[in-house]
Amino acid sequence: MTNVQVKGLTAGYGGPPILKDLNLSVDSGEFVAVLGSSGSGKTTLLRVLAGFLIPTKGTVAFGDHQVSGPGVWVPPEKRRVGIVPQEGALFPHLDVQKNVGFGLDKSPASKDRITEVLTMVGMNDFAEARPQELSGGQQQRVALARALAPRPDVLLLDEPFSALDAGLRTTLRTEVRELLTALGTTSILVTHDQEEALSIADKVAVMRNGQLVQMSEPSALYQDPTDIETARFVGDSVELSATYTGGDSVHTSLGSLRIRGDIPANTEAVTAVLRPEQLVMVDPRPVGGSLAPGGLGKVHGITYHGHDSLVHVTLTSGESIAVRVPGESTVSLGENVRVIPTGPASVYAN
Repeated sequence: MTNVQVKGLTAGYGGPPILKDLNLSVDSGEFVAVLGSSGSGKTTLLRVLAGFLIPTKGTVAFGDHQVSGPGVWVPPEKRRVGIVPQEGALFPHLDVQKNVGFGLDKSPASKDRITEVLTMVGMNDFAEARPQELSGGQQQRVALARALAPRPDVLLLDEPFSALDAGLRTTLRTEVRELLTALGTTSILVTHDQEEALSIADKVAVMRNGQLVQMSEPSALYQDPTDIETARFVGDSVELSATYTGGDSVHTSLGSLRIRGDIPANTEAVTAVLRPEQLVMVDPRPVGGSLAPGGLGKVHGITYHGHDSLVHVTLTSGESIAVRVPGESTVSLGENVRVIPTGPASVYAN
């Protein structure tokens, strides 16, 4: 198994740099998802790692071997890197077994290896089929087998599930994750899909404007984003104007919220961020002569997702928030509700 170390990486295509002094560390056998919007630089990073693009500054090392740096550049075919591209990119004139064995020699051992990797991905029964006879998911399985056939030290996955329908995408990425874990392959996936990154990666690296802004385990990234832009990008967020007057809490229109993580320094007006599932809606009427905690609001929208719903509420403060409820919402448009926050909030300076 091989770790990946990227230090001070700057790269582009002749104009302003796309990657800017980027650092990335992937442990041996780790599965890391590089998450970013279009234009963030994630595909450029993948091209540098694969050897398709020569950086202008910085170093890239696979284990003890530097593959890119001052005076050093190892071509793609000598990097022991496997690549799974979008939509398979299989050769249409070759059958499945010849696609998988394209980069191998013609020895009996290679033939055995083709059978082995096709069995791994559940495609051995389709060895003589042509790519056009396969479904999109089957083509991606073959592309994965082709990438694994030479026993690469590092596997790079370029949004390989993006063209698949939702159900197949979920199933296939889970199977791929289980396979790579069993093999102990060091893997880097680039994607713009937050759910995909959070659900299958050991760690998620968020890229923005050519730089790595946070790299954490999925739960830590979701619960404690490093800045408000990351909080907005990774999942749904609820933003509330807040006042910090000291201690470990801030005051908002939903009441006092405990602070998660760092306490803001030298500032009073801040923004508190919760996740929609941290909010609970209750009947706005007093119970037992006393008001419940939280804030009053009116439902102005409901978005149904099947497994849950987002209920959009306008608070009396004028702030618009979203509350996540399981399944179908039991409230109606125009209904008055009281919203109660639970758990701590991440707080950011304005």
